[in-house]
Amino acid sequence: MKLWRPALVAFAVCAALVPIPSSVLERFYSAGVYRLTQPALTSVSNLVPFALFDVLVAGVVVGWVVLAVRDARRSKRRWLQTIGRIGMRTVVWSAALYVVFLLTWGLNYRRTRLQDRLEYDGRAVTTDGARRLGMEAALRLNALHDAAHTNGWPSPHVIDPGLADAFARANRQIGGGAVLVGRPKATWLDWYFRRASVDGMTDPYLLETLVSDDLLPFERPFVVAHEWSHLAGIADEGEANFLGWLTCVRGSVAHQYSGWLFLYQQVAGAVPRRDRDELARQLQAGPTDDLRAIASRIARAASPRLAAASLRAYDAYLKANRIDAGAASYAEVVRLVLGVRFGEDWTPRPAVSRASSR
Repeated sequence: MKLWRPALVAFAVCAALVPIPSSVLERFYSAGVYRLTQPALTSVSNLVPFALFDVLVAGVVVGWVVLAVRDARRSKRRWLQTIGRIGMRTVVWSAALYVVFLLTWGLNYRRTRLQDRLEYDGRAVTTDGARRLGMEAALRLNALHDAAHTNGWPSPHVIDPGLADAFARANRQIGGGAVLVGRPKATWLDWYFRRASVDGMTDPYLLETLVSDDLLPFERPFVVAHEWSHLAGIADEGEANFLGWLTCVRGSVAHQYSGWLFLYQQVAGAVPRRDRDELARQLQAGPTDDLRAIASRIARAASPRLAAASLRAYDAYLKANRIDAGAASYAEVVRLVLGVRFGEDWTPRPAVSRASSR
């Protein structure tokens, strides 16, 4: 056996298990190496209209099958030897893919939490606070609906300049650096996205933005902004939701509507049933119809079993990458919006402002 193979596997295991201080990763990886490599990788993926992630997945799968067939033919009846060779290759390839994943994006899972970089007061996270936030979301949706639908929505597979500008401003306000936004792309995995109720994903190897083709126009701006948040090195789903919402409220009327529509759904899912019913009564016909359209879209395509299995798998994946809340982190956006201290126009205050005010 070549020595590099067990060495690679051992390195991958150490990389997964050995703790590294988040402050070190923040300085040298998230704010260092990653900020240099992200624009390079995303600029390459932006050159083509199709998802390079699809090509990568197909190449790995086809390569693995071809080599497995070759091993089976060479070994003939020595099945134990064949299984051992295929198993070793699978372990080595998995280790290699994991190491590349960490280097290109995955180490962002271990960075400093957003609530530690912004002025945050956990005492503001209350049921009454959530109810008030839901009321504000309902009022804004009522006010924005007609204009948002009248102005229309951008093409689904191009970078919206207004949304990109709003994202750059929002990312700077939370202390982020320069980010090259990704071209929203469809993917061969779209059939899975629809069945599993997944709106999109960020390719962690080539850093491209993949979005479900099934999304309704008023959902798309927020989903794209959420995925761009991942490109900015925000790995936690709740934090990506927070930056996605911040982006939308800084954009056009259509962008604002998309952001508030998302936040309304999150708040409605977090408050008690009686408050949820009260929030629904505050909505006018337009936003109510849009929420029903979203629910209908999901119900038409989703497979409850596949969606549940996908959620369990993703929950395990997030926890393995040190996101303690797992899949529940998606809903953490409500806690962040309530707890983060804002200035004018929903501008989050950096954590240093607390110390400087003493």
